[in-house]
Amino acid sequence: MTQATQTTKKVLMVLTSHDKLGNTGEKTGFWIEEFAAPYYVFADAGYEVVLASPLGGQPPIDPKSELADFQTEDTHRFDNDEQLKSLLANTRVLSSLNPAEFDGVFYPGGHGPLWDLADNADSISLINQFVVQNKPIAAVCHATAVLLNVKDQNGKHIVADKAVTGFTNSEEDAVQLMDIVPFLLEDELIARGADYQKAADWHAFSVQDGLLITGQNPASSSLTAQKLISQLNA
Repeated sequence: MTQATQTTKKVLMVLTSHDKLGNTGEKTGFWIEEFAAPYYVFADAGYEVVLASPLGGQPPIDPKSELADFQTEDTHRFDNDEQLKSLLANTRVLSSLNPAEFDGVFYPGGHGPLWDLADNADSISLINQFVVQNKPIAAVCHATAVLLNVKDQNGKHIVADKAVTGFTNSEEDAVQLMDIVPFLLEDELIARGADYQKAADWHAFSVQDGLLITGQNPASSSLTAQKLISQLNA
């Protein structure tokens, strides 16, 4: 029996509810790999995982993340996992949750979080309570945006002077969305005083500074989840 099972650790995963890619008429949402890979890291380690989103119910899947080029072992596993699909279709409403029930939180990316989770009052409140309760907070790719507008009790941005990462400007340029997204994550993290770090585009890279754990891109999903488990087991 793993330590996680013995102590019945509970991880909250918060997904976006936003499905419009700016004014393009195209759809967005969460990136499947960034949800599936961490979910299975937690589940396989014996953790209880609760799924939530601002609106509850089925969060939107970015259709691009379903393309053949972006499939992995974890996404194929998800494709055949009816139980997980049912859980995903019934995410809990974020505002209804009590942060005290959870040991850690993980935010999967995709472009959706740039529009709804970066400014979401319930998400900001939840992260604030995690900070006060000394619980780890993890996010990957665009989901690092959830940290942008969170401040500590002294009014200081929680990313200030912290080593963090997230989707890079050059990666955004590569997917030709520089002029579509509401802001560039790398620029905004730096503007808030973060010690922004990155690896080469599309390489797995995750950084931890205290209780903040962030990953750069989809390839960093599992690594970021593993760091969260290591912190929970510390």
